[in-house]
Amino acid sequence: MSNLVVFEDQKIRREYDKKNEVWFFSVIDIIQALTGSANPRRYWSDLKTQLSEKEGFQLYEKIVQLKLPSSDGKLYWTDCANVKSMLRIIQSVPSPKAEPVKMWLAKVGYERMQEIADPEKSLNRARENWQKHGMSERWIQQRMMGQETRNKLTDYWKENEIKEGKEFAILTDIIHQEWTGLSVKEHKDLKGLETHNLRDHMSEAELIFTALAELSTRQIAETTEAKGMKENKVVCKIGGNIAKKARLELEDKTAQKVVSNSNYLNQQKLVSNE
Repeated sequence: MSNLVVFEDQKIRREYDKKNEVWFFSVIDIIQALTGSANPRRYWSDLKTQLSEKEGFQLYEKIVQLKLPSSDGKLYWTDCANVKSMLRIIQSVPSPKAEPVKMWLAKVGYERMQEIADPEKSLNRARENWQKHGMSERWIQQRMMGQETRNKLTDYWKENEIKEGKEFAILTDIIHQEWTGLSVKEHKDLKGLETHNLRDHMSEAELIFTALAELSTRQIAETTEAKGMKENKVVCKIGGNIAKKARLELEDKTAQKVVSNSNYLNQQKLVSNE
């Protein structure tokens, strides 16, 4: 299983070793979070030499290379370390964020172990985080239902020749563009977001129409037995268009736009577009 976690808006890639029940974190991402360096790869290269030659830290025994997705959606071999080794590396980085990162690293590693044993803990933790941001119970319920709809769609894609990463992103963007008239990036720009999860900043109405678009896409894909990118691209446009028609009809009846520039960074609660 692979996953992304976030420390102060910095995305940290990680991979779970099921056999040994150990998390491995991208060293480059941790270095970036610690230093804010414009070239974290160079910083890590220099630090690796220092640790190996001057301090006798046997990195080659501690560091593993795993294929992790990059910003271009492709998989690249990346230096990774488990929590214990990563904590040792952090100690060698002069940064005021060292202690916060160490605490965060130990926390996310432990929490994920709990969630694997009891998935309900993951749902409860997500609910608690949204509550802290002032989300209403109705919004939280819609967000969780929408995530379940999303998961069912991506499960279908996985089983029908669609690769995680870039291909998932392409199909998701087609659906989003079709029902909103905006790409995912354009929608994030409208809300003034950069690294944040767009869905966590959607209004209740935006969540509902996103779920409708993805539900429609999955059901049509299942009915037509769509396989591969070519067939699923067509289905994504159809599914997104169903939500678009519903959006336009609602906007006509209410004289209110569904696609909103609101986000929880500039207001205490997301307001439903009803």
